[in-house]
Amino acid sequence: MLEFEGVRKAQGAQARNRIIIAIACFGVIYAVIGGRLVQYGLRSPETVSSINRTNELLTSRPDLLDRNGEVLATDIRTVSLFAEPNKIVDPDEAVELLATVLPDLDQRGIYRKLSSNSRFQWLRRQLTPKQQSQILSLGIPGIGFRPETRRFYPGGPTASHVIGLTNIDNKGISGMEKYVDGQGLGALADAGMTVDEDLKPVRLSLDLRVQHVLRDELAAAMERYQAVAAGGVVLNIHTGEVIGMASLPDYDPNDPVDAQKKDRLNRMSAGTFEMGSTFKVFTTAMGLDSGKVKLTDQIDARGSIRIGGFTIRDFHGKNRMLTVPEVFIYSSNIGSARIADMIGIEGHQEFLTRLGLLSRMQTELPEVATPTQPSVWKKINSVTISFGHGVATTPLQTAVAAAALMNGGKLIEPTFLPRTREEADKVAVQVVNSTTSDEMRYLMALNVAKGSGRRAEVEGFRVGGKTGTAEKVINGRYNSDVRFNAFLSAFPIDNPDYVVLVIVDEPKPEEGKRSATAGLNAAPMVSAIIRRSAAFLGVEPKFGDGGQMLSLSY
Repeated sequence: MLEFEGVRKAQGAQARNRIIIAIACFGVIYAVIGGRLVQYGLRSPETVSSINRTNELLTSRPDLLDRNGEVLATDIRTVSLFAEPNKIVDPDEAVELLATVLPDLDQRGIYRKLSSNSRFQWLRRQLTPKQQSQILSLGIPGIGFRPETRRFYPGGPTASHVIGLTNIDNKGISGMEKYVDGQGLGALADAGMTVDEDLKPVRLSLDLRVQHVLRDELAAAMERYQAVAAGGVVLNIHTGEVIGMASLPDYDPNDPVDAQKKDRLNRMSAGTFEMGSTFKVFTTAMGLDSGKVKLTDQIDARGSIRIGGFTIRDFHGKNRMLTVPEVFIYSSNIGSARIADMIGIEGHQEFLTRLGLLSRMQTELPEVATPTQPSVWKKINSVTISFGHGVATTPLQTAVAAAALMNGGKLIEPTFLPRTREEADKVAVQVVNSTTSDEMRYLMALNVAKGSGRRAEVEGFRVGGKTGTAEKVINGRYNSDVRFNAFLSAFPIDNPDYVVLVIVDEPKPEEGKRSATAGLNAAPMVSAIIRRSAAFLGVEPKFGDGGQMLSLSY
């Protein structure tokens, strides 16, 4: 009996020891689990599954700002949905559950991804917070969220062609976004290298206020004149800074579904056009700068010119001798052709090349087209080019060349980044003499006061300019009923600071009018842009004697 009692006590002690050991083991296990939960809780909220932290996944982009510090583009945090197929228990069930939150999901494609043996598959990029919350509540094993950054453009389409776009991986693919990547950010991302701190913002030359005015007036003009497209640029003639540039139709970079459509082309820098009579500005300047033409000279415009099977006529011919200022304000094709003939073919080509009108423009914006010109210049080419037919160039470089004629003769390549006048002087090239610049300012002012540019007048701001109404080529022939109109201007014309150029493609006559020439549509567009933006540009109005038109005696 005593022996049995001893055995029983020994077995009881052994059982208690086993229970204590088991409790201790479970305690250690739960302590480890609790410790790990605390550890995860103290770590960054961006830590998910086996995926690295956000700043190790995707290089942040610097904010893009306008010249006054207004945000044009910035990064916002978002999440994307991924799967680890090797952890998916039931692909069919997972697809069905996900479809309740994402009804447009490609269920067959997702099923193939979830059934694979891979360790990682994207399912949907850039979810909304609501979608993330709903998917989390489904509790699907093997499904996770990867923190990412998405580009956000507060101004929407306001400056879309200049700012550009990023792709789904937040890499710049157009505009200044692409330029920024080209300065080293793209290489950094491609190498898998990142920085923890925020990148320094990139300030652009754009003034968001002027940009808004420009785009707003272009949109209103497209509707008013039932045009297929419109564009415009505001350029500082002393620094080459692009203060505003827009091309319509455009797109919203926050939802760029239309960005690749053909009609969304950035017409100002990536499109080439025959600029029509605005080219007479350069023809006249060429004659004056050569010394072979003076303002007081008489040009024979008494009849048409027959050359190479073509007849050159004036739109509203005066059929008499014209002074050089009259050739300009009456926009005489015959007079311009006579001036080009005085200079000669080689001289004509050299002058346009000197002004940068025949070569690809150099600037930060990637979307820049190369002008087209005849492979071999003949006399007929020089004659037609003198009044804007036969050479196609970009509107932006037309404005840049005009700025050289307004600022004392210095050609300054355009920039979309801030540039001081001192910095501009270091890169400027003298292309015409200062006297030619003075004379061209006089002619531009005269054309608004007495010529085809009268509707560009803005009280107090002394505008000068030149109209351009070009017939478009349809099926290989010029069609007089389909026009590409432009107005090239500078203000304040007695001492200009800015060039403003607008284009309007295939405008129709405004209600109540029979014609749709540039003087009736492009010129009023410039007037409205200057009137609304002058204060933002720091140009003060002048009235009375202080506001009289520039005058020169000849």
